[in-house]
Amino acid sequence: MAPRRAAVLGSPISHSRSPLLHRAAYAALGLDWTYDAIDVTTEALPGFLDACVWPEWAGLSLTMPLKTDVLPFLDEVSELAAVVRAANTVVFSENGRSGHNTDVAGMQRALSEAQGSDVALRRGIIIGSGATARSAMAALAGLGADDIAVIARNPDRAAELAPLGADLGVAVTLWPWDDVRPLDADAVIATVPPGAADMFLSRVPEAPGVLLDVAYGSGMTPLTSAWSRAGGASSDGLDLLLWQAVDQVRLMTGAEPPVAAMRAALQAETRTPGP
Repeated sequence: MAPRRAAVLGSPISHSRSPLLHRAAYAALGLDWTYDAIDVTTEALPGFLDACVWPEWAGLSLTMPLKTDVLPFLDEVSELAAVVRAANTVVFSENGRSGHNTDVAGMQRALSEAQGSDVALRRGIIIGSGATARSAMAALAGLGADDIAVIARNPDRAAELAPLGADLGVAVTLWPWDDVRPLDADAVIATVPPGAADMFLSRVPEAPGVLLDVAYGSGMTPLTSAWSRAGGASSDGLDLLLWQAVDQVRLMTGAEPPVAAMRAALQAETRTPGP
């Protein structure tokens, strides 16, 4: 197969670990492909897309806010990406540009792997109300949740999730950010930036469900650590990063992703001391 190109876009983007995962996949699959991290802003996105010519370009991974900004510039959008209004993956083909969302399935796999079995739930809690919360709601609904509480600092923004809940067949309730109730649910997904979920450490329930904290660093987040100490299963943003990349590799290459090689590359990098 001829060499092809792929990349992750965002601004800033130099911190991204996506190149690590995709390059490990290409090496294991024997593909002479490149995958780079390229700084692209919202304003520069249309022009960059126009310069991505198939078949030289295979696909793109996108960070926020590009996941939403890209939608008007796509020839086709998957049903899931349209529902959550976020496409974190663009695939180029002879038919043009198609947008996909692998975050939802990535969240579901991260939760199931943390629990050690398929997650079946009725009640979920989402911390945060941004774009990632929309994917979290779709993930929980897909696992069977019919009742989801959203904890948000911005009530107006949180209220925007109610129509999505209705589309997904989920009852959505809003909790204020300073609510003191425990995070008592079958599954909890924290979608806020690193450090923002630390205030919830005192609200870890006595019998926790399964937790996904999408933040990540070089080790467990304070919330996942507290969750584990209480006996709950937990997962963090590195697990989500792996699983959403797995589906991206499948979409871009058409091959079965080498999950073990991708996980090993991520683990080796996160174990390496940094500045």
